[in-house]
Amino acid sequence: MAKEGYYELLGVEKSVSEEELKKAYRKKAVQYHPDKNPGNKEAEEMFKKISHAYEVLKDPEKRAAYDRYGHAAFEGAGAGAPRGPGGGGGFHDPFDIFREVFGQQQGGGGGGIFDEMFGGGGRESGRDGSDLRYDLEITLEEAARGAEKEISFRKHATCERCEGSGAEPGSKRVTCPTCRGAGQIRRSGGIITFTQTCPTCGGMGTKVEKPCTACRGEGRVVQTSKLNVRIPAGVDTGSRLRSSGNGEAGLAGGQSGDLYIVLSVKEHELFERQEDNLFCEIPIKFTLATLGGTIEVPTLFGKASLKIPSATQSGTTFRLREKGMPSLRGGRQGDQLVRVQVEVPQSLTSEQRKLLEDFARVSGDASEPTSKKFFEKAKKFF
Repeated sequence: MAKEGYYELLGVEKSVSEEELKKAYRKKAVQYHPDKNPGNKEAEEMFKKISHAYEVLKDPEKRAAYDRYGHAAFEGAGAGAPRGPGGGGGFHDPFDIFREVFGQQQGGGGGGIFDEMFGGGGRESGRDGSDLRYDLEITLEEAARGAEKEISFRKHATCERCEGSGAEPGSKRVTCPTCRGAGQIRRSGGIITFTQTCPTCGGMGTKVEKPCTACRGEGRVVQTSKLNVRIPAGVDTGSRLRSSGNGEAGLAGGQSGDLYIVLSVKEHELFERQEDNLFCEIPIKFTLATLGGTIEVPTLFGKASLKIPSATQSGTTFRLREKGMPSLRGGRQGDQLVRVQVEVPQSLTSEQRKLLEDFARVSGDASEPTSKKFFEKAKKFF
């Protein structure tokens, strides 16, 4: 009897795309899967045939050989025709192909479409632990220079007595008697069959023979953990640092979660941050503003010299290059912006007053305390 064509078995044309081929196989595989057709030998045989066909057609080289030579390509017939997998023309277990397409890895794991539909595959890989968040406040100086901080927090850690297995030393984990290792149980509601997490093992597929006395079978205990955290220079409020594996411990061999340190930077009494730049205000004497000179101003990295030109007006802003915050992105360091406020003396000695009065007379300020030019501009408003 002539063998059925692979394209015909999957119900597709010879020009079918890879994605459409996969969709066609998925539909057929669900239709003929033995779990959906218990005791139906014809369905089981058809499931094997379509899995065989898909294994050939999903591989570009095998598909090209089949298109050219037909079934003979995998039976050693036809001049130069390639052999089947492994050189002998045979094929893998059809369930391997089904698991591949439906997202389940061979040998357990679960959690893919296969498990949702048929409840198969144990959960021996355990459950991964949850991620944790730690809020850490730092100073602006620490954000600018970088720092190391020790933090302390409570979390679920792997039980040392049972090394995370949940079983008392000398005991072991055994297959769950309720789900027989599947991690799920099937329920029937009329014509619909559905699966749910096994209530006995919580989806693990196994249970401890004798629970550990330290962790009561959970495999982990709550304890205080300490961790040194390196804070890079340039961080800002909202920056997150990730510490891999320092979150909650997993269950039954599952991986630990991660710890996320979320930073907030305290307000500074002198500096205000504007992205990578820093801004500050400093008072200067009115004599310095008038005559000019050089002063020292504070920065987060020590003192810096700032030249004040003569006739500097109050509110003038100066820029100190690269005295701001380092860039987390590795670019140029920010600047420090310095705005000067001219101080007016609140008390004068008799000598200071006399000298100022002399200056006012020489400047003409005594008779004309307000600029004539200002009044010229202001006339139009009256």
